[in-house]
Amino acid sequence: MTTQNAIEIAGLTKSYGDQAVLTGVDLTVARGTVHALLGSNGAGKTTAVRILATLLRADGGSVVVDGHDVALDPAQVRASISLTGQFAAVDEVLTGRENLLLVGRLRRVEHPERVADELLARFDLVEASGRRAGTYSGGMRRRLDIAMSLVGNPSVLVLDEPTTGLDPQSRNEVWRTVRELAGSGTSVLLTTQYLEEAEQLADRIAILHDGRIIVEGTLAELKRLFPPATVEYVEKQPTLEEVFLAIVGDGIRPEASDTPDARESRTSPDAKTPEGASS
Repeated sequence: MTTQNAIEIAGLTKSYGDQAVLTGVDLTVARGTVHALLGSNGAGKTTAVRILATLLRADGGSVVVDGHDVALDPAQVRASISLTGQFAAVDEVLTGRENLLLVGRLRRVEHPERVADELLARFDLVEASGRRAGTYSGGMRRRLDIAMSLVGNPSVLVLDEPTTGLDPQSRNEVWRTVRELAGSGTSVLLTTQYLEEAEQLADRIAILHDGRIIVEGTLAELKRLFPPATVEYVEKQPTLEEVFLAIVGDGIRPEASDTPDARESRTSPDAKTPEGASS
């Protein structure tokens, strides 16, 4: 194992009784990249993450994080890694700033007040910093959760299904945050069951199935596994998500005369001119 990679997993196995969950996982995450781990529910993604974060002991294989073996040097691994679970772990009674101060003091960072203020500014939470976290929207709460994970400047960030249960706007906020983290050099392991999320964020993608990584590569490499696409010309219609984001996210409401049905009626060869109207 070398230290040029943020995470190196080899032959990882884990069973619960007679149920084998991981049967030999091999995965390498390069430094400063976003690596997505895809898999359906029950594929073993969270089990792998818990082992990686020293919360669960593996049955076999090896896991090295930032050059430290999780079995032999768990304290150093915990100092190098931060884990954001499927649901935001913020204290809803505390304000946003108080949450960050609490984590800073628990991690014994120097000048926790300054660290909290820097993270609030970085994650666009300054105006909401004095409000109780319980009043935050889903996207704000998740941004605060990720900000808390970055207290102490961990070199590796693990995001375990970070957009579960979020609406499209909040999900896009989290995506923007992850892109910014990757741009600043943070190594990110992202587990998700949302394929579009991996397409949008990941430098490399691994698919976990039946306890093993069955394929791994860039998005372009994975697409080349399929036969060349055939070209078809179809009318592009907006998706419901695009309509929702246009109306709610951007504050743009489509005019009634510019709806898909209206456009179709204007261009259809069967459209009739109302009686008495000039054509």
